[in-house]
Amino acid sequence: MPTMEVDGKKITFEGKKMILQACLDAGVELPHYCYHSGLSVVASCRICLVEAEHPNPKDPTQMIKIPKLIPSCQTPAMDGMKVYSKSPKAAANQKAVMEFLLINHPLDCPVCDQAGECSLQDYSYKYGRAESRFEEDKAKKPKKDIGPHVLLYSDRCIMCTRCVRFTHEISGTSELAVFGRGHKEEINVFQGRPLDNPLSGNVVDICPVGALLDKDMLFTQRVWFLKSTASISPFSSGGENIFIEHNQGRIYRIKPRFNADINQWWISDDIRYGWKFVHENRLNKLVQGGKEIDWETAEAHLDGMMRKAVAEKGPGSTALVLSAFDTTEEMYLAAKWIRSIDRQAWLVLNPPRVEGTDQTFKNPVTGAVTYVIRAEKAPNRQGAEKIIAHFAGNTCDLSDLAAKVSGGAFAAAAVVLDPIAGTDRAVETALAGLDNLAVLSSRPTALTGRAALALPVCTWAEKSGVYENFAGRIQAFDRAIEPLENTHSAGAIFWSLLGESGTYRSQDGRTMMGREGLPDYAGVTVPKREKKIQLMEFSPL
Repeated sequence: MPTMEVDGKKITFEGKKMILQACLDAGVELPHYCYHSGLSVVASCRICLVEAEHPNPKDPTQMIKIPKLIPSCQTPAMDGMKVYSKSPKAAANQKAVMEFLLINHPLDCPVCDQAGECSLQDYSYKYGRAESRFEEDKAKKPKKDIGPHVLLYSDRCIMCTRCVRFTHEISGTSELAVFGRGHKEEINVFQGRPLDNPLSGNVVDICPVGALLDKDMLFTQRVWFLKSTASISPFSSGGENIFIEHNQGRIYRIKPRFNADINQWWISDDIRYGWKFVHENRLNKLVQGGKEIDWETAEAHLDGMMRKAVAEKGPGSTALVLSAFDTTEEMYLAAKWIRSIDRQAWLVLNPPRVEGTDQTFKNPVTGAVTYVIRAEKAPNRQGAEKIIAHFAGNTCDLSDLAAKVSGGAFAAAAVVLDPIAGTDRAVETALAGLDNLAVLSSRPTALTGRAALALPVCTWAEKSGVYENFAGRIQAFDRAIEPLENTHSAGAIFWSLLGESGTYRSQDGRTMMGREGLPDYAGVTVPKREKKIQLMEFSPL
């Protein structure tokens, strides 16, 4: 494997990589602004310039020194190469670049949302001068509203052009461009064409300074208070990897988590802004026949209601409506419980499969697919179908269940797992006329209003579990925030109803599944790829 030396440290790399990318992969920091692994290389910021020498092709024992500083983002790494990013010449360049970038910067860190995770702050401390030599007035530029989600603070912009390249190469919509030349150069949208594409929020993620800010996050929380939890998107069948960033039990934003095989560095705006339901209009009361009850009474009533139905009407008189938005462990435990009571219980999947066209984004030049927004939004349909296939026996869809209920072939009791808004009406129609109805839901709906028993359950952010995406990839995620008071996860409810001891953990559910014929789930864990939000560390005087 090729090896090169960076500031005295040997690193290895595979394939054809630029010096900067090889260093980043090896965990060696080289300062950079314009470079991004998912975008084309422009080598415009110049802070990544380094000194280097490479072996003489005719005599590998001798080194040839490159006479000028070279851009590490644009220079291929070579076996045996030596790179110096801390030499006097390289350090002088870094100081000069930082001085130029800060000439017109407003230095408004105390009111900037990017403070605490800003490359300009970090690099100014690590590579810049201790004081400014600029005595003239700074150029002042106005704040611009460039789209439904993004604000542009032009006076903070360092012209790295990451955002421009994103709209050209990833979204393919080209709303952003560079206008003007020289000291009048600036980023802007074309007149009458705002930054309004389904991937627009990604430009905020890739901006290294506070020039592009998210309206939704603006002035709401300081980043150093946020905790970051690895999770999986509950809004798409793609299985996009995300970070839930939260503080004191409240979510403030969702950011993409890099996964080379699924979503790379990007997420759609639907995923980024779809979490608001976690803190809005939640069901947090256990209701039986219009009266509030406690959890012990509720679980006893739920179990008794199903057993009574089977005793009076016989096997096949109960149904379980699974939700493709729930975790696989929860659906497995629920199916196991109801089949332990009624060996012929009907298993139904909700909502119906979406037969739509995926929205595909491509690089206009290369034609490479850069991102896909799936028409199917249920994050765990594959897992739900696998659970239903595992238990086999009586299975049907909502329309068949409605026919059975209206025809009198099925008239006893049903349990419905978290019906997502927009699908509860279909479930209510299917189960019209059924008196013995139990609904486990995170939100009050028409269905919970007419249920004999309504139990409040957690949202995805308040529990752990696994989703299986459209391609069959099983991915685990952790709980980000504490459950809303008086709510339980569906997994904990059915764990208790099955008579299992101890506090329910999603890993226990997966272990049970592996032991009982679903080995693919037994060893699935959350990868330890945590996002770190760090402030600069200052040495004591």
